[in-house]
Amino acid sequence: MARPRKPLLSRDRIVEAAGELVDAEGLEAVSTRRLAAALGVSGPSLYNHFRTKDAILEAVADAVSARVDLSMFDGVAGVAGRSDWRAALHAWAHSYRAALADHPNIVPVLARGPGRRPAGLRLADAVFGAMTAAGWPPAHATRIGALMRYFILGSAVASFARGFVDDETAYDPADYPHLGQAHLLAERRHEVDEGAFETGLTALLDGLTLQWNSLHPKDRPSET
Repeated sequence: MARPRKPLLSRDRIVEAAGELVDAEGLEAVSTRRLAAALGVSGPSLYNHFRTKDAILEAVADAVSARVDLSMFDGVAGVAGRSDWRAALHAWAHSYRAALADHPNIVPVLARGPGRRPAGLRLADAVFGAMTAAGWPPAHATRIGALMRYFILGSAVASFARGFVDDETAYDPADYPHLGQAHLLAERRHEVDEGAFETGLTALLDGLTLQWNSLHPKDRPSET
């Protein structure tokens, strides 16, 4: 029997194709017609795997979440791991942001929350579990998970540096006396954006450390 010329349609192939379309053109570009054409199949065949376009986008978002490293939370448990919660959050934040930075167009879907997405739920479970195991009260652990998500997702939505044009005549000093060097930001995007993320993350973790010290005056977490 001759082999089919194209691989059989699968959820993974659909998610991969949809992810490529989202990366290239944004969420609005995704449609069953576009996906079917990209995959070389008929539109209705997609419904054997996904009932709606939103379900496809949810799967794309979950595939991005699955790329986030969670191994740093494995050792955060009990008294011995209490000093590691800060280092774990720091490492996780960078892994999470790196995954999102590669796929910024899917961030609005991720911002809705994990819902029933398996990888998203594993991520939330890992953060909450590690924080409570390290000694944070459950209410605080919930807030920490939310706070970290707000910060990381917000940082991945867009580049601050790219928000300025590279034309030195664009910002008249008579109108914007403090933006004389703003036209240089775009070419220094990586330095500016990465530095801003690290500055904000350090400030956030410093604030959490102050809260930790008030809750556990005898336990002092090491700084990262």
